[in-house]
Amino acid sequence: MDIIDIGIFASYALIVLCAIAAIGMPLVQSFGDPKSLVKSGIGVGILVVVFVIGYVIADGNAEGTTYATSKYVGAGIITTYVCFFAAILGILFTEISKIIR
Repeated sequence: MDIIDIGIFASYALIVLCAIAAIGMPLVQSFGDPKSLVKSGIGVGILVVVFVIGYVIADGNAEGTTYATSKYVGAGIITTYVCFFAAILGILFTEISKIIR
């Protein structure tokens, strides 16, 4: 085991630690304000609904992969597109409402 392997394992450990902190800290703070937890749950629920719709729409006929993998990848791509266009529409709406005011 050389120094590069040690660095890779250390970076994996730091990534896991940061992911736990990024998920855990907002949860700990939201227990003080349960209304914010409900709002977050609604957002996650909407994202799950968009993913399920994407899964239903996705085509499972990709070469070199299984049907299930192709469906999940297609659903992920469709979900990404929907989120991207929703973000663009949100930005445009915000900017136009600032101009109107």
